[in-house]
Order: sequence, then C-alpha cells, then structure tokens
Amino acid sequence: MLAFSFEFNSLPTSRYLLTLFFMKKQDLIKTMATTAGLSQDAAAKALKAFIDVTTKALKKGDTVGITGFGTFRVAHRKARMGVNPQKPTLKIKIAASKSPSFKAGKTFKDSIK
Repeated sequence: MLAFSFEFNSLPTSRYLLTLFFMKKQDLIKTMATTAGLSQDAAAKALKAFIDVTTKALKKGDTVGITGFGTFRVAHRKARMGVNPQKPTLKIKIAASKSPSFKAGKTFKDSIK
C-alpha cells in the first residue's frame, strides 16, 4: 500500500497535482475515440458539438438533461451586499450574476462510488 503526503499550501504544488489527476481535453478526446471506435478527429468534432449545443441552450435559458448522467442549467445569484476582506468595515455591492451549473444524476453518482 502506498501512502502519499502532499503540501497544498504552495501554488506550484497545486498545479503539479492538477497535472497528475486532471484529464485534459485532448486526453478526453483520445479516450472517447478509443472507447467509441472513432478517429480522434471525429471524437473532437463530437465533443465540440456537445459543448456548442449545451452552451447555446444555456444561453437561451434552457436546461440540458442527460438521463443517467446529469443536468446542466443556469444558476442565478441575486445581488447582495458583501464585505471588503481588506477593509472589513467597508461594505460593497455584489451584482447579480449567472453561472453554469451541473447536477450529477443518480446513475452517474452511483457509478463512481
């Protein structure tokens, strides 16, 4: 059994860990191509099409649901008052915002347990 101890306090260490445990887009394309029996070019086009369609749907305010995988939606955050961390007595107004959100489906959650 291997035991690892990492120091997360430094930015270079954090970036190093991301390269170890983070699947990059090109890695995903290669894996998709191999798994589906496609060329890497076809897999790249399929991934780009998925990203484009999902982005356009979210821009329109639609929700994209993939049964067994999860749901992509736009999360709305109301405007609120915040505190400046450098000057805690100074209140700042934080504008309303929208951000993409993903909620994993039950089948997907169960598959990675």
